[in-house]
This record gives sequence, structure tokens and C-alpha cells, in this order.
Amino acid sequence: MEDELKFFLQYLQIEKNYSEYTIDNYRRDIEQFYKFMIEQSIKKVEDVEYIDARLFLTKLYEEQMARTTVSRKISSLRSFYRFLERENKITGNPFLLVSQPKKGKRLPDFFYDEEMQALFAACEGEEPLAIRNKALLELLYATGIRVSECANIQMNDIDFELCTLLVKGKGKKERYVPFGSFAEEAIKRYIQKSRSILIQKNDHQHSALFVNARGGPLTPRGIRHILNQIIKKASLSGKIHPHMLRHTFATHMLNNGADLRAVQELLGHSHLSSTQLYTHVTNEHLRKSYLNHHPRA
Repeated sequence: MEDELKFFLQYLQIEKNYSEYTIDNYRRDIEQFYKFMIEQSIKKVEDVEYIDARLFLTKLYEEQMARTTVSRKISSLRSFYRFLERENKITGNPFLLVSQPKKGKRLPDFFYDEEMQALFAACEGEEPLAIRNKALLELLYATGIRVSECANIQMNDIDFELCTLLVKGKGKKERYVPFGSFAEEAIKRYIQKSRSILIQKNDHQHSALFVNARGGPLTPRGIRHILNQIIKKASLSGKIHPHMLRHTFATHMLNNGADLRAVQELLGHSHLSSTQLYTHVTNEHLRKSYLNHHPRA
């Protein structure tokens, strides 16, 4: 079973070009199912039947997992078995007819202007790592790019004359995203006063824009760790996660009158429906403003 999982993960990496974070989720989901198979004395993936898939779904519900988590795990296993079918390892997909839980329309969380100011204040400093963190935060907020996309940025992907960034997104799709003067200033300062020091200090030679404390390329996991540290330092309360910066970018753009199609292009969404979720956030924002300020609301 380990060989089958290994080949599937290679397929996701090479053919699907999925991010390290996404591949790790697939691996954990399938390994969890492998443990379930051992509990049920099922020795081979081809021995799994529809009734076993249904039993696994019941087990997930009994563990009181969120609907989105259950849906992702079923989707992961459905894709895994589809891959095995393609490779002629099995003759049927036991997860094909397993119904996924309906996803609730959960609005994306975002930072308010005051919270963003607190995050930027938490990055102030003259140390190389503080300068890097400020550039990282400015760029993520200025462009709305994913953490995985940020980790893939190379030095020659930045055009300071046009203030644009070449972003390599999901499925090998590329797009150009503009960035503003705050991000431009922070990135230039980082390249001049931080990146070169970190690389020379540790004798690393590569073209990745963002580097870690040892001078090597910064990974998506490393970026998430840095953002979590910034969030903690800013002492922000509530449920907070690094992907909120992407949500914040989209929400603030729409709140300030940006065109929905333009935001779709900037985010790299294939379908407008993915971007339309943010209109619910802005509509709710307008509704609250109306209720708070209209004399006859």
C-alpha cells in the first residue's frame, strides 16, 4: 500500500503540479484510511468495497469532524482510487457513489484596517529578519497571492519598473499581478539590506526571493510559521490563520469599489463563483454599516 501512495503523491507533484501543502493533505487523508483498513482487517486497496467506504464516512462523522474536512477526505480518497483505476491497479472506485456532506456557506475571515496596521507594526525593526518579514507581509497583502505562490517567487519574477509580479499558480498557470509603492519600498529594502546579508552569511546561492534565517529558500511552511509569529506578536484575538491575508486583499479591494472580474484575475481564480464568495462579505459589511448608521434602520 505504501508503494501505491508513493506513486500517487508523485503523480500529484509532477503531473498535477500541486503545492507541497496540498500533497501533504492528500497523504494524511490516505494514511488515515490505511489505519482504518488495518482496523477492519482489509489487507489490500482493491479489497475495499462501497460498504467499507460508507463505514469510513460514518467513522469520520462519529469523530465530529467539520463538514469541510470530511468532504476533503472523501474527495482525496476518490481521487486516489481514480488514479489506481487509471493505472489498472483496481477495477472499481468504492468512493465514487459515497455522498459528500453539503458544505455550509461559510464567509471568509479577513483582517480589518486596524488589525492590518497592528500586523505591520509588529514587523518593524532594523534586523535582517524583521526587514524580511515586513517585505513578506507587504507583498502578500498587496497582491493577494497564496502562500505557496509566494514561496515560488524568483528574483527575476519581479519587475520594479512596472511594479508587477509574475506569479506561478495552480496547475502551472501564470499571471501578472501589480503591487503598490509600500510593497515596492519594502521589497527593495529587503533585497538591499536583508537578503544579501542572509545569503552571504550562510554561503547560499539561489534565485528565490524570500530566504530563511540560514539563507536557504523559504518554504510555504516557513512562511506560515513567520505569519503565525507576526500574528501572535500583534496580539490579535479571535480565530486567525495566514490565508486570511488573501481574504483580506480581496475583501478590501471589493469594499473600495474594485471590479469583481479584476479581483478574479488578480486572485487567479478559474471560476468567478470562487470570487463571488467575497461579495457576500462586502454585502454583509454594507448591511452592518447601514444598520449602525441609518437613523431609521
